[in-house]
Amino acid sequence: MIFGQLMELDGFSWVSNFTLWGSTPLLLTVPEAEANSALVLAGVLLSLVVIYFASKVGGEISNRFGLPPVLGELVGGVIVGVSALHLLVFPEGGADATSSLIMNFLQTTAGLAPEEVAPTFAAQSEVISVLAELGVVILLFEIGLESNLKELMAVGIQAAVVACVGVAVPFGAGTAGLMIWFGVPAVPAIFAGAALTATSIGITSKVLSELGTLNSREGQIILGAAVIDDVLGIIVLAVVASLAKTGEVDVGNVIYLIISATGFLLGAILLGNVFNKTFVTVVDRLKTRGELVIPAFIFAFVMSYLAAAIHLEAILGAFAAGLVLDETDKRKELQKQVVPIADMLVPIFFVTVGAKTDLGVLNPAVPSNREGLIIAIFLIAVAIVGKVVTGAAVFGQPGINRLAIGVGMIPRGEVGLVFAGVGSASGVLSKPLEAAIIMMVILTTFLAPPLLRFVFPPTTAVGGEPETPV
Repeated sequence: MIFGQLMELDGFSWVSNFTLWGSTPLLLTVPEAEANSALVLAGVLLSLVVIYFASKVGGEISNRFGLPPVLGELVGGVIVGVSALHLLVFPEGGADATSSLIMNFLQTTAGLAPEEVAPTFAAQSEVISVLAELGVVILLFEIGLESNLKELMAVGIQAAVVACVGVAVPFGAGTAGLMIWFGVPAVPAIFAGAALTATSIGITSKVLSELGTLNSREGQIILGAAVIDDVLGIIVLAVVASLAKTGEVDVGNVIYLIISATGFLLGAILLGNVFNKTFVTVVDRLKTRGELVIPAFIFAFVMSYLAAAIHLEAILGAFAAGLVLDETDKRKELQKQVVPIADMLVPIFFVTVGAKTDLGVLNPAVPSNREGLIIAIFLIAVAIVGKVVTGAAVFGQPGINRLAIGVGMIPRGEVGLVFAGVGSASGVLSKPLEAAIIMMVILTTFLAPPLLRFVFPPTTAVGGEPETPV
């Protein structure tokens, strides 16, 4: 997850210059227009109204058609976002303050001054982005609580094989195809191939949870593989980013990421055997409100910070924290207390992902999109086939639904957008190739939920035993 941050002092951007007072140079500070703090809050509140309305309406409609509600939340985000209504737009997507209907509404109804519009828009967008990131952290913590560490470890080898195949096949096929058939230079082709390796653990795990198949054998393999895929994706991103920047791979950084990722995940698993009893002892001594959920979130956020501090994803830390606390006697009670918090924050993430999705890149009437559309068709085919074949890599599991495992690895979601964003910032991607990658991310993200619904009968684990939806 990547945030653009604007560092300011007391709300001002400061410009320094010198002038002469007699013969003495003086340092003057000239404050530029700053955000209206009261209307930043108003903008955030209006954005949340839009987000919750879109998520609820979209989720309910999706549910009526027998599809996972998360698909409705994504579609709701697209409708209120940059592709349609412009109620929820973000600067990193290329939108400016004048295209935000919320900013226009604040100007009309709340007296937002014209010079305050841009900084207020930037501040409000940053707050929503942070809330979205917090939402996916909470989601992965909740998924960790719902998972079974012992079952996850039991399919660990299969999950690792699935993850490695799911990285190697689309990366190799995508890179080679772009170079051979489309004449794309090596470095951009490698970058596009790397974008094909990602798997959105947030989207996949949410759909599995809604279908009640998270704890099936297939669900555990998908979840384990998605976690490993995320780690491998970070390492691949570090490699291609350094290649794009310098033309050389920083071997030291790659080795560091491999060691830190392995050490973090193994350390979290070992910590579970020691920490869970201590956690229960501490919680039993607390008597005030939030005596269970507050310590749990403290632990989850500390783990998320540690993951981010060693250049991994914060969501991996949250997931690991959930796995650790899943082993405690307080698991079921904690799950119940986390659900309403997740219900408030997780929709922000999914609607925001949809809102940032610009379907304009799919318009063939725009001449600059046509080359990208042809490349996108190739990338989408590789993205889908390259993940579906991962199911064939599962061994020692007779009667398992290999197609479901492959389909569960398809969505790229926010992880794929990170690859596209880094590639765009580095200047290594041409406009058609960048548009093609974004189209691949969009299609795989939106195709995965209904496909998972198709290959996973709801409320019944594939192994044949009924499973209660979480």
